[in-house]
Amino acid sequence: MKFHRILLKLSGESLMGEKKYGIDENRLAEYAEQIKEIHDAGIQIGIVIGGGNIFRGLSGAGKGFDRVKGDQMGMCATVINSLGLSSALGAVGVPSRVLTAIRMEPIGEFYTKWRAIEALERGEVVIMSGGTGNPYFTTDTGSSLRGIEIEADVMLKGTRVDGIYTADPEKDPTATKFDDITYDEIYQRGLKVMDLTATTMCKENNLPIYVFNMDVRGNLRRVMDGEPIGTYVHL
Repeated sequence: MKFHRILLKLSGESLMGEKKYGIDENRLAEYAEQIKEIHDAGIQIGIVIGGGNIFRGLSGAGKGFDRVKGDQMGMCATVINSLGLSSALGAVGVPSRVLTAIRMEPIGEFYTKWRAIEALERGEVVIMSGGTGNPYFTTDTGSSLRGIEIEADVMLKGTRVDGIYTADPEKDPTATKFDDITYDEIYQRGLKVMDLTATTMCKENNLPIYVFNMDVRGNLRRVMDGEPIGTYVHL
């Protein structure tokens, strides 16, 4: 195993699986099994999930929603996804705790760094929901912030693509994949790995990012075993 404590960023869209909206129970169960595999190996796991399968504040703002209210709706969407994952983890015998960036007991406990780290050290998977608790920040920025706060060794960004490419591989068949890349090169090439705020936070706090395809069963374990199946972002 390469890492002791990780921040796993999951996309809300990936939770849709084969559906057009909401949560695909089969995809959720697959994720839970993958997380269980590395949890049983002793890895401390913090998780941040996006909310794009339910509501995305920025797209709502483009359709007449107030941006702040739209982002708050998006934060609530991440809480729904986090509760779903927590339930799926419970079904496979993995203890988990949902923390929220906005007070909403009894749905989840209010997030603090120390509460999260204590739970991680007890062997619980900690799911940190509600983004940063502020509008105008994406869940990518939320995951960067939480990864830095909990002192994670790496942020694992689970996507539906197997790494970072010179262009969007779903649109450009000539796109080539990077095995590793620096934060500065991401800026220079204008690559859309995460939003700039998130990438800059990782760079300034030296939190490496590993981008991989979470939708292939067993890939999370392969990353932890050091198999070069994605793209490593570093200083």
